[in-house]
Amino acid sequence: MTVPSMAELFAKGENPEILFWVGCAGSFDQRAQKITKAFAMILDKAGIHYAILGKEELCTGDPARRAGNEFMFQMMAYQNIQTLNNYGIKKIVTACPHCFNTLKNEYPELGGHYEVVHHTLFLQELIDTGKIKMKEAGVFKGKRITYHDSCYLGRANSIYEAPRKVLEALDSELVEMKRCKSNGLCCGAGGAQMFKEEEKGNTRINFERSNEAIGTGSNIIASACPFCNTMLTDGVKNKEKEEEVQVMDVAELVAASMGWDT
Repeated sequence: MTVPSMAELFAKGENPEILFWVGCAGSFDQRAQKITKAFAMILDKAGIHYAILGKEELCTGDPARRAGNEFMFQMMAYQNIQTLNNYGIKKIVTACPHCFNTLKNEYPELGGHYEVVHHTLFLQELIDTGKIKMKEAGVFKGKRITYHDSCYLGRANSIYEAPRKVLEALDSELVEMKRCKSNGLCCGAGGAQMFKEEEKGNTRINFERSNEAIGTGSNIIASACPFCNTMLTDGVKNKEKEEEVQVMDVAELVAASMGWDT
């Protein structure tokens, strides 16, 4: 797979339609790399002219700010903003709600003004405009799918319908958990909790959330966040349900429906 970098396009005097912001998880986590590849494949097949920053992309600084290290957050943010502004970036698409929220809502006060779109919204747009062609057979036809609302996508940015509309386009049965949309339960990774030991309690949040998802009788738990994906996968493993239940990103489901084999 050849993914163009901004530096390469800039050298040719080209400007991409969108910058695909990969994020730390999408770059370095083995599981999340599959989500990155799936989304890049969709962009290729849909004929979208895009690029990534590659080695010039730093962490947005979200975990640092959530953990209370404001100095480190601002250092990272200013460096990213300088890079983005130097390239004249106007539109950014990312598969991570944490990156999405930070770039969209927290970078403007530091001088970073961009149109920032989460990949679920972008996928919905591509489906609505006919740029994504699903296979006739319907890979997920007859499957039950439950969708987990990421905190930064749902409650923080009120994006509830786009991922569900994308899943409905798969010709599968969408089953909601009791706690969903604005009442959704966190997977347990937000607020930099992903990178620290949890406090003592009766159960882990991700186990509780995964049990809710498994309880719907779904074959697939769909998420739209690499952190949520990790936490829910751990919860499914804890229940020893890996054979019956898959945790997949919305982009992976769309890519599979287009004939891409993960």
